Amino acid sequence: MSSLITDLAYILTVASIVTIIFKRLKQPLVLGYIVAGFLAGPHMTYTPSVSSVEGIEEWSQIGVIFLMFTLGLEFSFKKIVRMGMKPILTAMMVMGCMIGVGSVVAFLFGWSSMDRIFLGGMLSMSSTTIIYKAFDELGLRSKRFASGVISVLVIEDILGILLMVVLSAMAVSRQFEGLELIKSLMKLGFFLMLWFMVGVYLLPILLRKAGRYINNETLLVVSVGLCFLLAVVASSVGYSPAFGAFMMGSILAETIEAENIEKVVGSLRDLFGAVFFVSVGMMVEPSVLMEYWLPVLVLTLSVVLGQIFFGSLSFFVASGNVRTAIQSGFSMVQIGEFAFIIAGLGQELGVTSGFLYPVVVAVSIVTTFLTPYVIRLSPKVCNRVEDYIKAHGGSLTKQQESASARIRRQEPASLSSLVRRRFIVDVLFQTAAFLTICIALAMFSFATLLPLFEHLLGPIYGKAICCFITLVFLSPFIRPIIIRKNNSKEAQYLRSSNLGGRVFLNIIIAVKLLIGFSIIYDVVIFGSSLWWVWNVLISVAVLMLTVANRTVKYVSMRIEHTFKQNLGQREQRGTLSYGRRLRGKDLQIAHVKVPMHSRWGGHTLAQLNFGRMAQVHIAAIIRAEHRINIPGGSSRIYPGDVLEVVGGTESIDSLRARSTEELYKPQEVAKEDKHSMSIISVTLTESSPLIGHTLQDTDFRRRYNCMVVGVEDEHGHLGATQAKRQFRQGDIVWVVGEEADLSMLEMVI
Repeated sequence: MSSLITDLAYILTVASIVTIIFKRLKQPLVLGYIVAGFLAGPHMTYTPSVSSVEGIEEWSQIGVIFLMFTLGLEFSFKKIVRMGMKPILTAMMVMGCMIGVGSVVAFLFGWSSMDRIFLGGMLSMSSTTIIYKAFDELGLRSKRFASGVISVLVIEDILGILLMVVLSAMAVSRQFEGLELIKSLMKLGFFLMLWFMVGVYLLPILLRKAGRYINNETLLVVSVGLCFLLAVVASSVGYSPAFGAFMMGSILAETIEAENIEKVVGSLRDLFGAVFFVSVGMMVEPSVLMEYWLPVLVLTLSVVLGQIFFGSLSFFVASGNVRTAIQSGFSMVQIGEFAFIIAGLGQELGVTSGFLYPVVVAVSIVTTFLTPYVIRLSPKVCNRVEDYIKAHGGSLTKQQESASARIRRQEPASLSSLVRRRFIVDVLFQTAAFLTICIALAMFSFATLLPLFEHLLGPIYGKAICCFITLVFLSPFIRPIIIRKNNSKEAQYLRSSNLGGRVFLNIIIAVKLLIGFSIIYDVVIFGSSLWWVWNVLISVAVLMLTVANRTVKYVSMRIEHTFKQNLGQREQRGTLSYGRRLRGKDLQIAHVKVPMHSRWGGHTLAQLNFGRMAQVHIAAIIRAEHRINIPGGSSRIYPGDVLEVVGGTESIDSLRARSTEELYKPQEVAKEDKHSMSIISVTLTESSPLIGHTLQDTDFRRRYNCMVVGVEDEHGHLGATQAKRQFRQGDIVWVVGEEADLSMLEMVI
């Protein structure tokens, strides 16, 4: 048998045993996987070891791809827009401060410049997986501060992808070059926008067209295939496969199949994610840890104290609430999966020292273990800080309040400047988007069509025909660059305002026209050997035709409409994402699952009266794939249903606690199990009291507490029983009922 299969069987067996123990000890499963990897790894001499660490590393790479893919499924570019600037600024502040902390610690230990940079990146991001599970286990997911932490973690994850790209570019050049960094960021932005726009436009259409042929099995194959396809594409253009997997996940997150994809991929993610964390544990070398015990201790303290201080400070700057800031900062005192991914990236590129990976793994283990205890400590610290502020900081608080009041009383920015800012942002975004599509289409055309036409028609005519076809394909995307937003509300306001507004608008329109002309001119001169003046005239003619042609206008509008429709189809379906806040003091939407054996099962909402009992409103009932929005009082709930409730934090906590209390007792469940239903067949003899009578005459259900489901005649034909059909001798009657009633029935008939 292959050593890879043997090793996989061994590590999964060890992981299953260790994680059960850790689950019993109420410790994070991630920590259990790492310990299992250490026990199964080559550095643990007292237990059997895997025969091929390289093979396990291949499996772990697949695990990274699945982790990043599912992370992308939970991410949405529209979420970033809805969150506003607060979580973005908070994430950037925390990451910037922790990068500085990691770099300073590495400098004090005399490590290399690349070790300092990569270590700062490893310490900059908290673990989304660990925090999410910690909130779940501690019952804090519905707390107000928890949604803010989750929002910041989402921003950290996307910034982490950007950080990986920057670190890769720096590792290749082995130095920090501003020009190279700008080129790398522009390249990243190009591919990110290209993949997102093409994916959002094409994938929902393909899923809709093939919808009737897709079940869970085919959806799993399709989604995983797309994930690995973009991972390969990302690797081929110089990026990490994990980045491609993340992008495909974020694209599929905008489709109506996103929830189903999360479900079908969940098991694969858990399996290969476990293999990834096990492989991380295999990198732990006791000899290295003994040698570097002081850096491990110092880095652990740096992570815990740094996140507590800088995290709380960043959240306070964003929210202005002391309690929320402290609870949020205390929740982020660990490093996790991204630290391992960045450490692996440094090793793969050969730019970091060999000791850095096991040191970071050790720091992650310790900080993961400390996370629940630090979170539990935060309320006590909040109380002490609030008491101190009340006792010593009253005047400071008043000064802050008066300063805030002065800021609120300041005159807002002029309407003209706001309109200009909004107009320029819209124009920049749409120009960048359509320009990206134009560049990609032109590159694709010259790479595929040009060799074909040159082979068929020769160099001169081949180039000319290829450029003509390229311009035809580019025209629906060049036109919006020139025309779109020229007659928007903002443009009309600027056109009717003062001279400065009109000049500003005309400059923007002229720049857009110049960009459109440049695209056409570059394509024309590529395929034309004419004098440059003729090329300019041809380009102007093509530009005018592109703007005036109604077919181009129709195709352009159709493409843009389809893209917007695909981008908003999840909202149109009415799906609400986790953590979506409502306007109000403490209102939010949360999910409460109805447990099995719940006393609520089978009752209507009017009977349960959640509004009076827990001061919450039921916004929806989710039952498997079915969703009942705004249910009425006559709607019933059943065990396993997920209630989407609207209310305050305390009300939701009260309802969630009550749902786990109002259960049937074990003896009651066992008692109900005794009343299981059975089916029997009874042959009617001439002495049977049913002979010559019908079901309607005998009132069968009430008299015998059973139900006749079919009658088999003397020829062996089984048919449904009619209420007015008379029973005859020799009929075989099939009856359903409880065992006690069926036994009594057999004796009677």
